[in-house]
Amino acid sequence: MSHSHAPGQQSCSHPESHVHDAAAYLAEVAAVCRERGLRLTHLREQVLRLIAEADKPVKAYALLEQMRDERGPVAPPTVYRALDFLLENGFIHKLESINAFVGCHHPRQQHSVPFLICKRCLATVELEDEAVTRLLLQQARALGFEPHAQTLEVHGLCANCGGADAAR
Repeated sequence: MSHSHAPGQQSCSHPESHVHDAAAYLAEVAAVCRERGLRLTHLREQVLRLIAEADKPVKAYALLEQMRDERGPVAPPTVYRALDFLLENGFIHKLESINAFVGCHHPRQQHSVPFLICKRCLATVELEDEAVTRLLLQQARALGFEPHAQTLEVHGLCANCGGADAAR
């Protein structure tokens, strides 16, 4: 898995290539879809908006509940298809260990990065260190293993929750 970038395009490890604001993020994904000839349907955009506006990882059933509140009954397969589209195109990440989804801060680059997940408040940080990903790929290949996907999730306590323990 290579992390090559177009000339003038920032590596995903550069904060200036991130999109944090939910509205700007949605606009960026819409632009990427237009450039790639992808269809960002109203349903896909709604699922993406709910994930982008969340302050922590979102589980699929929570998305279903939120969508039901906004638009009435929603068939689970339609939401799962929207999630699949967003995952396949690198617009969101799935945190396998907690079966939840987070937006990707840099929707223009396909990449694989480690995540730090607080076990208490579920705050999640997309760790900006491509060297970790590269090291895992190198070690796997040295053993004759050809990785097809990679998700590294580190669980612990964030600074806020860890600080709460230290204050006790």
